[in-house]
Amino acid sequence: MPVTVIIPALNEEAAIASVVHAVPRDLVDEVIVVNNGSDDLTEKHARDAGARGVQEPHRGYGRACHAGVRAVSPECRIVVFLDGDGSDRPELIGKLVQPIIDGTHDFVIGSRVLGTREACSMNFQQRVAGRLIGLIVGALYGVRYTDMCPFRAIRRDALERLRMREQTYGWNLEMQMRAARGGLRILELPVDHRRRAGGESKVSGTLIGTLRAGSRILVTLFRVALQHNV
Repeated sequence: MPVTVIIPALNEEAAIASVVHAVPRDLVDEVIVVNNGSDDLTEKHARDAGARGVQEPHRGYGRACHAGVRAVSPECRIVVFLDGDGSDRPELIGKLVQPIIDGTHDFVIGSRVLGTREACSMNFQQRVAGRLIGLIVGALYGVRYTDMCPFRAIRRDALERLRMREQTYGWNLEMQMRAARGGLRILELPVDHRRRAGGESKVSGTLIGTLRAGSRILVTLFRVALQHNV
């Protein structure tokens, strides 16, 4: 089952090469780095490290993920998403894709909350938000999550059936809600998490970024919950 890794990236020149190099190429057929309007050398470093570069100049986490999905090869059967800042552990990709390869699950999401975390790799608000959203999604659909971790793997055909729409930071939550409502076989696994390798977080790095991301996540929660179709 060919595997493609999609890495949305915005100004991650300090970490992107090491992230791409850490992807286990015995398991992964292609690495796509989506340059989401960077004004540094993110794209060059990604290409030099062996990734295929895709452009999405209009900023937005969901937009970058959509661009990556559109660019996967026709042979791809499993899509893996992870961040380009060095906080996720690409060497754990095998742990996420194996249940899909085995045919037992359609969607496997990493949980930073259940895994081992470096100090200060997640702030208090992120941990609480993940737990709270998990309780709400559990009440709505009977599937309990502990995190909205960007490190995740999903069958490509299942992802296409979800008909994702979110263009910004609500992408991860929308995927989890649609997967739960759509009856996908879901597995949450603990994954280790590190502090970002460089640069500034677009979500938790500033108060404005935190508020913007939080508002988009809330909008996504209500929008998807009020929809009656997958």
